[in-house]
Amino acid sequence: MAFAAAMLLAGGASGSAAQLTLTSSDIKPGARIADEQVANGFGCSGGNVSPALSWSGAPKGTKSFAISVYDPDAPTGSGFWHWAMFDIPANVTSLPKNAGDPKATLAPAGAIQGNNDAGTQGYFGPCPPKGDKPHHYHLQVFAVDVDKLDADASATPAVVGFNLHFHTLAKATLIGIWGR
Repeated sequence: MAFAAAMLLAGGASGSAAQLTLTSSDIKPGARIADEQVANGFGCSGGNVSPALSWSGAPKGTKSFAISVYDPDAPTGSGFWHWAMFDIPANVTSLPKNAGDPKATLAPAGAIQGNNDAGTQGYFGPCPPKGDKPHHYHLQVFAVDVDKLDADASATPAVVGFNLHFHTLAKATLIGIWGR
């Protein structure tokens, strides 16, 4: 009913080990992603509600955070980006459930939600092709060394990822699985 938790810690550009962790009250380790988080579109009828997230252990020098959800198993040749939120202020350490819906106005002040690969802004839940093997969804939080990335709300996840490549101090990952 939730993401299977697998935390990955990555050291930052400075070479020091980070202790960034990512948790969620909606995530149960080893379980499927809940229907509440599944897309409502592309043939799926889930709630399309982004999970509540919390993180801690940001390294020194963190000036903002970013969140992404990526499916490397999507049969596209390049995976599928489900969510990109960035420019989350450094004093924010959690997102409430459904913060990925721009109309809900639950995202922190100053945070930007970019486009996803479904062509909409904000969170678009899992919905792999019917009959495909279950997909792995990589939910990540990034500790970023700049207040603002060089991107705006029209940015694609690839542009956000390009900028994160040069500004990530540390990241933590939860991997969830969902199939139909």
